[in-house]
Amino acid sequence: MGVAIARRLGNAEIISVDSMQVYREMDIGTDKAPAAVRAEIPHHLVDVADPSEDYSLTRFQEAARQARSEIAERAWVAVLVGGTGLYHRAVIDDLEIPGRYPEAAATLEEEADTEALHRRLAELDPVAAARMEPTNRRRIVRALEVTVGSGRPFSSYGPGLSTYPPRDVAQFGLSLPRAEIDRRIEQRYHQQMEAGFLAEVEALADRQPPLSRTASQALGYKELLAHLNGEMSLDEAVALAVARTRKFARRQERWFRRDPRIAWLEADDDAELLADEVLFRISTPTAPE
Repeated sequence: MGVAIARRLGNAEIISVDSMQVYREMDIGTDKAPAAVRAEIPHHLVDVADPSEDYSLTRFQEAARQARSEIAERAWVAVLVGGTGLYHRAVIDDLEIPGRYPEAAATLEEEADTEALHRRLAELDPVAAARMEPTNRRRIVRALEVTVGSGRPFSSYGPGLSTYPPRDVAQFGLSLPRAEIDRRIEQRYHQQMEAGFLAEVEALADRQPPLSRTASQALGYKELLAHLNGEMSLDEAVALAVARTRKFARRQERWFRRDPRIAWLEADDDAELLADEVLFRISTPTAPE
C-alpha cells in the first residue's frame, strides 16, 4: 500500500519503520521490498547496518530524522511504512530516548527469571512496569537498565508512551480478522521457505563477525538458527516461528490500537484501492491530524 501511495503521489519516498529491515543480508525473512521496487521508489532505512551490529532505537531515530529532513528539502513526501511500534513513536513523537548502560544491562541479563525482573521494576519504577507485560523481557531489561544505570526512573523520560499529542502525520492502520492474519502468517512462512529462507539463515550463521544479539532474535531467524544448532527439526522450527509471529501480531495490534490518531482501514481490498482511500481521506477536512 505504501508503494501504491508513493506511485500515486509521484513525489514520494518511503521510510521503512522496521527494526530488522535495517540489516543487510536479511532479505527473505524480513520481506524487504524487491530490488526493482526500491530502484523505482527510494527506500530509506533499508540495508543500513551489518547483521553483526546491535542497531539501536536511538540510531534509527537519528537516521529517520535525517531522511525526513532531506525528503522535505526536496519538497517531496515521506511515506513511513512498517510495524515496529516503538520506532514509529520515536520518529513521529520525537521521543526522548535514554542512554545505554551496558554494565547494568549485562548484570540484569544474568537473571533468567523475566517475571522476577518485572517485579523488581515494579518496585523501582511502578509506572514503567504497569506499561509493559511481565513476559516482555526485552522491554523490562531495558527499563531496568535505564533506571539502575541512570538513577532516574525509566518512565520519567519524556511524556511517556501513554500520551498521543497532535502531529502533522496522517496515520493509517490495516485491519484484518485475527483468523485471516493467522492464515497469512503461516502462508507467508511457507512462501519464504520456498524462496530460500533456510539458505539465507545458514549463510548468516556461518558469517564472521557473527550475528548480533538483536539480529539473531528476529522472528523466523531465531527459530531457524535453533534448527541449525540441532535444537529442533525444521518442521518444529517453522511451526514455532508461526506461533510466535501470531503472538507478536496480537501485541502489535494492541500497541497500535491504543493510538487514537490512527485511522483504521479494512485490508481486504487490494493495495491500489487502499491507496486511493488513504489519499482521499488526507485530502478531506475529516482526515486525521
